[in-house]
Amino acid sequence: MNDWTPETWLIAAGRNRTPGEPLNVAPVLASNFYLPDDRLYSRSDGTPTSDALEELLGGMENGKALSFASGMAAAAVILHRLPVGSSIAVPVDPYHGVAGIVNEGEAQGRWSVLRLDQADTPAWLDALQTCDLVWLETPENPLMTVADLPTICAAPRRDGTIVAVDSTFATSLNQQPLDLGADVVMHSATKFIGGHSDLLAGVLITRNDELLEEFRHRRLLYGATIGGMEAFLTIRGARTMALRMERAQQNAMELAMRLTGHPEISRVLYPGLPSHPTHAVAATFMTGFGAMMSFETTGAGERATDVCNRMELVNHATSLGGVETTMERRSVIPGQERIPPTLIRLSVGCEQVEDLWADFVQALTAS
Repeated sequence: MNDWTPETWLIAAGRNRTPGEPLNVAPVLASNFYLPDDRLYSRSDGTPTSDALEELLGGMENGKALSFASGMAAAAVILHRLPVGSSIAVPVDPYHGVAGIVNEGEAQGRWSVLRLDQADTPAWLDALQTCDLVWLETPENPLMTVADLPTICAAPRRDGTIVAVDSTFATSLNQQPLDLGADVVMHSATKFIGGHSDLLAGVLITRNDELLEEFRHRRLLYGATIGGMEAFLTIRGARTMALRMERAQQNAMELAMRLTGHPEISRVLYPGLPSHPTHAVAATFMTGFGAMMSFETTGAGERATDVCNRMELVNHATSLGGVETTMERRSVIPGQERIPPTLIRLSVGCEQVEDLWADFVQALTAS
């Protein structure tokens, strides 16, 4: 990353500074290229736009990046590399798409699955001795549990065991799993990296050249290469990620504190709050606590839905990580039935925090 800070790297990296070239990376909308050349076909070799994106995102973690058509495409490349008879350790309640792949493979008899409480560090240390893949998602969706990455990633492991970290909620601005000993980091770039709720994209970042080439080959086979326009939009969004995250994190901390004191809220889950069960762990290695939180309303689950429907500024929508604040009741999502019925996940955006708070007050009062 040269001597630039991450905030500067996001703005300056991945540009072609040749005189006469455009200042901003252009979308290359091509599937094939004139021969002879090393770049044959975009499904196998990407495009100049995806090259720039991979330089930009890989440099954020001092690794090498591969871009994908979605976060799930990136996750699938890691999971489907496992041969029959493998064993996987995953959080009890990972992202439902990842859970779907894991459950499908288990039902087919392809692998065995160990489901662990993400806060149970000793259990994860044991899993490193027996599992082929240790998959961490931290902070975890939607309970915001933070794994003890410094302890788990640096611990001794069985030869061949891969430690993968879904770092989507934290972003590379708030944690650096590769520095701590992880083998690969996954981001759903659909979220905070893109930042504008207008694209699907994913990325894997590693410092292991053998893994990188294996992932590249599987991306080719699965047809999971990112499109030229999506790569362009992801770069454009990433340029402002540091600015957006700074504002969103400030808003998130303020809202978390205010919601904690509201009589119609029974619980707030945000790693930045000292009351969060994994706050002390998070404070040891995270440089920021992110813009994601969950909270529970008083009353029944229908009350939580009513609160979502009554918001006028905050958007009642799925997904997360955009410049706008969004919220949704998670237990109504298929596969999320274990989530408390009154829990609402909140992705805090960049609006003025007093406007956001006024919206919460009116919705909670009227519901």
